[in-house]
Amino acid sequence: MKLLFVHGSGGTEADFYYQTRYFKHSEAVTLPGHPHGKPCSSISGYVDWLRGYIAGNGYEDVVLAGHSMGGGIVLLYGLLYPEEVKALVPISSGARLRVHPEYLADDHDGITDLEAWARGRRERPATYDSSVHTMVLEKELEVGPAVHHNDMTACDHFDIMDRVGEIKLPTLAICGTEDVMTPPIYSRYLEEHMDSCRTVIVEGATHSIMLERPDLVNRAIADFLASLS
Repeated sequence: MKLLFVHGSGGTEADFYYQTRYFKHSEAVTLPGHPHGKPCSSISGYVDWLRGYIAGNGYEDVVLAGHSMGGGIVLLYGLLYPEEVKALVPISSGARLRVHPEYLADDHDGITDLEAWARGRRERPATYDSSVHTMVLEKELEVGPAVHHNDMTACDHFDIMDRVGEIKLPTLAICGTEDVMTPPIYSRYLEEHMDSCRTVIVEGATHSIMLERPDLVNRAIADFLASLS
């Protein structure tokens, strides 16, 4: 079984710092354009890239776990190519990923004022270990506002709410109670409309749940993987 983690908008493999250290032989991919290469302009484009990556590496019995935009990618992958994956783990994600206009405007402004964009992110308080937060932040700044805006726009156009029930793969949806970007109702929608989906809602966690509550997230995923065996 191969566990692959897929990061969210403007992120990198560093977003799964704790998970790749906990799960032996797991891997966190870095999507194109983050920062090297050209980013895909849609969730379906990232699915195509990920499909090529999996085939190129000869991975089998793949479990796809994705955060936020990454969750949208793994859900769409499971919808389009269910025979190619074993199970799904959307984290802080959902079947629709509408983005508040303020987030899009902030990234758009950052393209022309990179210094202010970076300063705004550095001023945000860390919600998890400071050294890991610094590492994740510096990688996010390297990716930059243009790619972040590209990804957020792709999320804003993503909507498979009317088809998510077609996904029959075993699915574990994880979310924090304090997530304002993809609140628990998103994960509960998956559970209510997917026959093989269950949810884990973590009290007090926000959007970066896998960094804030790694022990709980890792345990939930480990139990889920064990159930597949």
